[in-house]
Amino acid sequence: MKLSKVGLGVTLLLCSQLAGCMGQMGLSGMLTKGNLSAVDNRYGRAGLYVLLAPVYGITAAADLFIFNSIEFWTGKNPITGKSPALVDMPADAVFKINHKLDKDLTTAPVKLSRATMSAIDDNTLAMTLSYEDGTEQVMLGRKQGEMVDFYLDQQFIASVSIAEMESYVAARS
Repeated sequence: MKLSKVGLGVTLLLCSQLAGCMGQMGLSGMLTKGNLSAVDNRYGRAGLYVLLAPVYGITAAADLFIFNSIEFWTGKNPITGKSPALVDMPADAVFKINHKLDKDLTTAPVKLSRATMSAIDDNTLAMTLSYEDGTEQVMLGRKQGEMVDFYLDQQFIASVSIAEMESYVAARS
């Protein structure tokens, strides 16, 4: 039996919808991390990205149709080993941001003239931000268990896990 192009398209669309392809994109993330780690230069990274474009396509397709589907149905991503599945996490577990921030805190560019850090206690760091216009603000980082809460002038900004910060530092090293 020969399948028409429309029938094939509908079948592929249905299969992709049943696959549950929302996920962490672990394989693509590994490729991106490798690209960023291989060269410490924006032009070199861009050149490497262009050379690896076919590989990015393959990893994205593998993530969408295989690994993210496994994550969706099992609750754990086979590449990253992280669980629960991305689709099972509440929205505020992915990014905890204070949406009531003053609009001045959400615009760029920020024109800093100086930033100094000091330890307040074993679990609190203060960073004094001095701006070109002469104003200053204090950003606090307070460790609470496995999380660090950030405040700017005593107003909550975000909460980040220590593991996320360590992986960010490791990716930059």
